[in-house]
Amino acid sequence: MPESPTLVLGTHNRRKAGELLELLAPATWKLRLLSDFPTALTVEETGDSFAANAALKATVQARHLGAWVLGEDSGLCVDALAGAPGIYSARFAAADASDEANNAHLLAALANVPPAKRGAYYVCHLALADPSGIVRASCEARCHGRMRTEPVGTAGFGYDPLFEIPEYHRTFAELGEGIKAVLSHRARAVEQLLPLLAALSREAW
Repeated sequence: MPESPTLVLGTHNRRKAGELLELLAPATWKLRLLSDFPTALTVEETGDSFAANAALKATVQARHLGAWVLGEDSGLCVDALAGAPGIYSARFAAADASDEANNAHLLAALANVPPAKRGAYYVCHLALADPSGIVRASCEARCHGRMRTEPVGTAGFGYDPLFEIPEYHRTFAELGEGIKAVLSHRARAVEQLLPLLAALSREAW
């Protein structure tokens, strides 16, 4: 029986990679991390959208490594802030800002916003590039919620302690990884991607 095709997860974020490893477990591909490749690049996120950044991470890395690469870009969009922080979610407070700093910066920006106007949604865009650097599949999904006035919970990462799922009256950080693996933007995007990966697996072998 031939060996499973290899798919490189094109993110240096360990927590995102961990989530993707679990979500992509049903795929028939052999999953590899960028940390498995000493020469892997750090691709600059110079795109003007989640889709553009995900495609950059996939195509540039795929051509460099000569491998199938999955690029991912995600972030939080807050209605009261005209969609900010958006593609700048990871560096909302400053370049290389910590999750805590970004959360504090967001809370300050929302200080005078009433609960009824604190709607928000997470976005995840996935782009799959073949070894020649051509995008062969892309998916995007959202998860809608609202922003709390203070962080609650210890699970997850990023803005999870502030992001409440209204149906549960709990933040992602309170609900934990099991619920997040079903409801999250990343989970929903991977759900779209899995049948596309299955269709492409014969070609990748």
